[in-house]
Amino acid sequence: MKKFLLSLLILVIFGLSLFYFWPKIKTIFILKIPEIKNLSQKIEEITKIPEVIKKEKREILPPPLKIIKEEKPEAILTQRGIIEWTNKQREKYNLPPLKENSLLDKSASAKVKDMFQNQYFAHYSISGEGVSDLAKKFGYDFLLIGENLAMGNFPSDEDLVLAWMESPGHRANILNEKYQEIGVAVEKGIFEGKEVWIAVQHFGLPSSFCPKPDFSLKEKIEENKEEIFEIQKELLILESEIKVLKRWRREEISQKIDHYNELVSKYNNLAEETKRLVDQYNSQVNLFNNCLSQISK
Repeated sequence: MKKFLLSLLILVIFGLSLFYFWPKIKTIFILKIPEIKNLSQKIEEITKIPEVIKKEKREILPPPLKIIKEEKPEAILTQRGIIEWTNKQREKYNLPPLKENSLLDKSASAKVKDMFQNQYFAHYSISGEGVSDLAKKFGYDFLLIGENLAMGNFPSDEDLVLAWMESPGHRANILNEKYQEIGVAVEKGIFEGKEVWIAVQHFGLPSSFCPKPDFSLKEKIEENKEEIFEIQKELLILESEIKVLKRWRREEISQKIDHYNELVSKYNNLAEETKRLVDQYNSQVNLFNNCLSQISK
């Protein structure tokens, strides 16, 4: 009887002890590993970046205008006068004046000199060089470019511009609402044995017209994506390590879980930051692409 009572007392004490210490004991045997939800989905969400439309550099090249009548040695044609009369024609049609660009002046001058030197009168040189090549050579970056050529004995700057206006292709260049800048060169020289004037107009729409996306944003996005993938790999390794650790190694498990949670927080913050960068970059790309689409119409 005494043994029974003693056994019962021990059992009661053990039960009370187990009840009292169970919360602490439970933490040793029951460990919940934190979950990271939608990691792969977040990765996919932040990588939706539109492509930047490749800039097509358009040229507008009407057939060269050649009007050679009797020589007028008293005629003096000037760069300034041609620009002035060109803008007067634009003003008649409520178009903004073209701003003179020194780089386009240089490309136009190079064209005049090359035509006299190599005795040709065309938009493309003997070596195949055109207005786009000249613009690039002198550092003029453009979205749209055009060229008017004229050869003859024109009495004045006004007469030269009026002759261009009577030619549909040259007129279209002068009145093109998309152009913003102009460069002009005019010289007298010997062409095929005759003394004549050659005039060149270079029209341009600079590339700055369409605001380019900030490509440093894209570089930062790519850096973040690489870091996110590295964190994700580290999380998977930690998760597998936690699962195989012996349950009584509570301190080590707790340390790994704390590190795991820190990485989860870092991952999520980086994903949110990257999404904001993507939204910003996408907005810039769409604005740039829409601008180019309007120009190409």
